[in-house]
Amino acid sequence: MKGDVETYYENGQWKNKVEGSSQAAHTHGTKEEAVAQGREMARERKAEHIIKNQDGTIGERHSYGNDPRDIPG
Repeated sequence: MKGDVETYYENGQWKNKVEGSSQAAHTHGTKEEAVAQGREMARERKAEHIIKNQDGTIGERHSYGNDPRDIPG
C-alpha cells in the first residue's frame, strides 16, 4: 500500500482520501472523527497524514513510518 492520507473539508463534510485517489475513502460529520480515521489509515500504510483546515490550507502533517532514522531528535 502506498500513498499519503489527506483529511480535508468538502461540501459540508470532513473526508479522508489516499493520495492519487479521486474519491474519498471515508466521510465524517466532524473534523475530530475524520482526523482519527485518517491517522489510522496513515499508520496502516506507513505514510504521511496531511490534515487540512476548513479553508483548504495545510494545518498539520504527521509521518508514520517513513522517517529516516539517522537524524537525531
